[in-house]
Amino acid sequence: MNNSICKKLSLLVAFILAIAANGLAQSEHIDEAAFKKIRVAELTDSHIPQIAHYLTDVSGPRLPGSEGYKRAATWAVETMKKWGLANAAIEPYGEFGKQWELQEFSIAMKIPYYQPLRAYPEPWCGNTTGLAQGKVALLTLQQAADTTYLVNHSADLKGKFILIAADPHPSVQDLGPSSQRYSDAALDTIDEQHPVSREVIVKSIARQKLRAAVDLILKRSGVLGRIAAGPDNVNGIVHVQAGIGFRLTDPESVPKVTMSYEDGQRIKRLIQSGHPVELALNLQGRFSTADTKGYNVVAEIPGTDPKLKSELVMLGGHLDSWQSSTGATDNAAGCIVVMEAMRLLDSLGLKPKRTIRVALWDGEEQGLYGSYNYVKNHFMKPDGTPNAEQKKVSAYFNIDYGTGKIRGIFAQNNVAVKPLFEQWFAPFHDLGAKTVTLKNTGSTDHLSFDWAGIPGFQFIQDPLDEDRTHHTDLDDYDHLAIEDLKQSAIIMASFIYQSSIRPLPLPRKNWKKEVFLFDGL
Repeated sequence: MNNSICKKLSLLVAFILAIAANGLAQSEHIDEAAFKKIRVAELTDSHIPQIAHYLTDVSGPRLPGSEGYKRAATWAVETMKKWGLANAAIEPYGEFGKQWELQEFSIAMKIPYYQPLRAYPEPWCGNTTGLAQGKVALLTLQQAADTTYLVNHSADLKGKFILIAADPHPSVQDLGPSSQRYSDAALDTIDEQHPVSREVIVKSIARQKLRAAVDLILKRSGVLGRIAAGPDNVNGIVHVQAGIGFRLTDPESVPKVTMSYEDGQRIKRLIQSGHPVELALNLQGRFSTADTKGYNVVAEIPGTDPKLKSELVMLGGHLDSWQSSTGATDNAAGCIVVMEAMRLLDSLGLKPKRTIRVALWDGEEQGLYGSYNYVKNHFMKPDGTPNAEQKKVSAYFNIDYGTGKIRGIFAQNNVAVKPLFEQWFAPFHDLGAKTVTLKNTGSTDHLSFDWAGIPGFQFIQDPLDEDRTHHTDLDDYDHLAIEDLKQSAIIMASFIYQSSIRPLPLPRKNWKKEVFLFDGL
């Protein structure tokens, strides 16, 4: 078959699909009365501030396996039971790794003068033996990643703190706007957000292996600790995360700290001008392997239609967070929205035909552990093909791009669903939500469902100050946009309800068996 005929056939298939999609869209009945009830209820009696307070301030940081995660998960289950949701539970999904709980931490410059420093420990790192004090040795990023260099200079590094400070950053004074929203023009041309590819994952795995090798060399060299002050930590913001240390096979590392760019530059300049610097560090974290499993939170509103109640509509966001703050925008915000959406639907007495199931995921930050294993456990056969339950899941809706209000949705190349979602958004144009793009987006839990052949979607959200709060010490309650979360809860509840009452499940893309993108992390 020649190329000309192939192109014509492709155009014909696309035309037929478009007609079919438009036909579905024209026959779609939207329960706008229910949408209005949801909107009025949320704007007059929102529970979002209370949910936010308990998931952040009261629970604290929610590292997988930590006491903070357990507090949040337990509170969520107890609260959803009080609301009247069914089957609320903390559900194990399989192995995760080590538990780690920060117990004590302090860091200060002692010489040439005393000064507290802006820094945080990296999760799952090793401990100091009490208060450790010593000189600082400078390493460039290239030296710190060169295992041969580190081995050859191990005698020079012994008994010292290693500081990896960035090169001077020309844009440190450029604060930019404190918060941003998408313009209509930007939404019209929105591209994939947080893209993830096989190549990116392979590079990430290689970086993790290199870091593990470096950690081993530093530990054998007898360094007091490793301090990183990278270029992303400008204006006093400190990004803190960890890709290694939590697995059962990961050895204990040296104490590891992430420091603000400015403090790192000050120490660097002092040393370079001939002024020795000494630091004092106390880092105490409690490791445990008493329980190495990971846990998701689930709850349901049972369906009422005799024929459709065995089918599912799902919504979720990830409950785990990093350690330097309380994980408000990443991603208590998403959990707040989905919990409030469930509360709204239940409290209003709306009767979904399909069962609606909410999930608060664990281990998202380490590689979508919670959602991926949940999908494997519930919807896939051991050979990696879909089971009978997979066919009963109409759709999964995820929210995990910060605290900004919903502006649209990524349709993940699902051509047939685009005109449906455009109709569903019509009642919310006055709330700024209308964009439906066929583009994919990545890096969060809808990918687990998309991989399994289940229609999985992530909403487009205003970025606000996500760059400043994402994985940083600023990610706390006071950076939540409460009014935006109310708008998101209205739209989430409406989309979930509409999915639950339509006669047919949402259309699916063609599924083919593939290796999960995050396998190997």
